[in-house]
Formats: sequence, structure tokens, C-alpha cells
Amino acid sequence: MTPVRRLALIATLLCSLPAILPAQVGSPAGPVPVEYLTARRAELLKRMGNGIAVIPSAEKRSIEGDYPQDSDYRENNDFFYLTGIESPESWLVLVARDTLAPQIYLYLPARDSMAERWTGARLGPGPEATQVTGIDDTRDAALAEKQLRSMVRTSKARGGSLYLLLGQQAASDTFFQQLALGSGAGVTDLRPSLAAMRLVKDADELRRMRMAIDVTAKGHVAAMRAAHPGAWEYELEGVAEGTFRSLGAERLAYPSIVGTGINATTLHYDKSRSQLQAGELVVMDMGAEYGFYAADVTRTIPVTGKFTPRQRDIYNLVLATQQAALDSIHPGQTMSRLGQIARAYMKEHSGDLCAPGTCDRYFIHGLGHWLGMDVHDVGAYATPLAPNMVFTVEPGIYIPGEALGVRIEDDVVVTETGYELLSGGAPRTAADVEQVMKRKN
Repeated sequence: MTPVRRLALIATLLCSLPAILPAQVGSPAGPVPVEYLTARRAELLKRMGNGIAVIPSAEKRSIEGDYPQDSDYRENNDFFYLTGIESPESWLVLVARDTLAPQIYLYLPARDSMAERWTGARLGPGPEATQVTGIDDTRDAALAEKQLRSMVRTSKARGGSLYLLLGQQAASDTFFQQLALGSGAGVTDLRPSLAAMRLVKDADELRRMRMAIDVTAKGHVAAMRAAHPGAWEYELEGVAEGTFRSLGAERLAYPSIVGTGINATTLHYDKSRSQLQAGELVVMDMGAEYGFYAADVTRTIPVTGKFTPRQRDIYNLVLATQQAALDSIHPGQTMSRLGQIARAYMKEHSGDLCAPGTCDRYFIHGLGHWLGMDVHDVGAYATPLAPNMVFTVEPGIYIPGEALGVRIEDDVVVTETGYELLSGGAPRTAADVEQVMKRKN
């Protein structure tokens, strides 16, 4: 076979390959079922009322220009939430009308057999894209800008708004600036509507989150068993992160925090360069991302495998404070009220542990945050809790003068009557932590 014929054959084979990666079929989490994608888009169209929404995919990073260690492509959360695909240089367009049926367009780059020799098969416009997204009208992305201008003009003539992800699009992209200014249409930020939708998880989102949190709990257990005097923070981090990856996590939810001794009192310490010493505590705040959904779990462990009486007392106060907040979770409750309950409990039950004064003065951060596609996920914190909202509960006490820090963080989902603890696979009580640490690898 001549080199030319061989090259032609390779190109043909590449074009015939299924577009696995962009559709998440090859991901351990699997693809997002089309019925969920369809429901999400329908809900957003209903919230829009009348107008046109433009949601672009994420931008690719340059392997040559950026740090190669951080160059993997991660899709824009809102684009993935509505399409279920990973596809650079793509656009999702939703047109809502008061009296006519809505329209949905997905613009994807046409497939390029030569480029795919470097980057692998991609999803182009056509039946495959329709199959995995549920969007019937898929088009070549080369047509997007011209057609978008026309759509926006038509929408404006009908009194519709232009919906953009403000802060992600219009502020930084010349095309979106021109689109907004040239159309004369009112520009509305699409992010609040999407944030409100993403606060309440559907069944597929909860499946992904349960797996992310389960994987994370197993990583924490592995790190507990690897801890001993003389080990390094980065060793515990590596054990946990290796466990995440071995169980299907495709990336971290955030940079891991493993801090021993004084480092345990620094909230976002991420250097992982210190050696564990006997008598110290280690705060391990680590989470996996699974199928685009994050986990966020923190455990505090004694380097020797056994808490000192002082460490146990502080630990038990943090744990009881967390439980007081957990017991107060129910639909209609608010995050701010949970924070008040936790602080009041810690103050009331401090005794002389932090004399002169109470231990709540060493609780220097909020009680928790929304959890979802981002570790600090979108959503208004004044929103009353409702079933299928997921968030963290993470009280802590940090006493730099004693090089003593304790944080316990768990992930919960709101139920019809209360909550479900999702991260119970990682031991929470002091006795359970010590028991796990006895069983070394």
C-alpha cells in the first residue's frame, strides 16, 4: 500500500470512528441520558419567556502556551449541563417565543480527519450529535456568527431579550459585545436562571454526585491508612488522588489540601511540603470530580493514629457542632440559619476548652456551600432549602498558637423530611478514625 493510500485509509477510519469522548460515552460516568438534557433545556426556555440565549462551549487551552500539566479540556458547566457533550468551538442557541414553538440549535465544528489524527475523533453536526444531545437541528459552527446576528435581529423585532452568560461572554469577547450593541436588544444575564436550575439536582446529577463522593471517601480512607510519623503531606495527597483516579475520577474537584501541625490552621494551604510529626493533627480536605460533578470532604486525623485528650475534646466539639447543624436541615430552612445554629451550639458547649473565651472565635469561616458541577457551586444562598439540593456542612476550630486545626466536612442532600449524609463512607467519629488508622496498608 502506498503512503498516500495508507493516509487516505487512516483518514477514512478516523471519520468512521464513533465520537466517544465528546459525548461522554467513554467516561466512567457514562453519557447524560437525553431525557434529562431535554428537560433542562425546556425548563430554561420556560424561564426565558421571550428571547434568544447563546451559550458557547469552553475555550481550549494551549499545550504549548499554558502549563501542560493543566492543559486538559474541561467543558463549560452550563454548556455541558444543557448538551451533555464536550466540544470546543461550539455554540448552543435557544430561541424562546411567546406564541410560537421554541427552537434549539447546536453549532459544532465540522469534522476534520487530519486534525483528528492529533486530537482524536470529534463530534460533528449530524445524526450522531442529535442522538446524544436530543437536539434535532445541528449545524456547522462556521455558520454560527452570521446566523446568530440574524436570529438576534429577528428576536429583537419581536420584543425579545438577548440572554448571555454575562461575565463569561459579553465582557471579554468582542463578538458578544458587537452582538449585544448591534442588535439593540436588551441584554439579560442568563446565569441566575441556570444557577437556580442547577441548585436542584435531577436523578442523573445525583447519581454522579453519589459516585464522586463515594470515590472521595475511599480516597480519604486510603490516606488515613498511609499516615504515620515521618510521612509527607504529599504522600497522603498522592495516595488519595491515586485512589480517586483508580475508581473513575477524571480530575480533582479542586487542589487538595493536606496540612499537618500549623499548616492545619491555614484554610487553603495547598503546598503539601511538610513532614508529619508525632503528636500533630492533619487536616485533609480533598475531593474527586466524577462525570463533571464535585465532591468536597474534609477529615482531621492524628499522625500517630490516636488523638490526645486535648485533640479529642476539640474534635468532638467540632463534630457535635456539625451534628447540630445537620439535625436542623429540612425543606424551607436556610443556609444562614444553619450557620447561626452551628455557631450558637459551639459557643454554648465550649466550656473552658478555649478559655478565656469560647471556641466559636476560632471558627473563622462559613458553615458550608452549595455543591455540584463546581465545588463552590452556583446558586443564591438566601434560597430556602428544597429536596435534592446538595451542600457541604463544615465547621472547624483553628488555634494557631497550639498548631492545632480541626475541620470536619460532609456532603448532604436535602430530602422531603430532612437530609441524607452522602459522605458517610469516610469515618467521622474520633473512634472510627482511630479504628481505620489501625488497619495500615
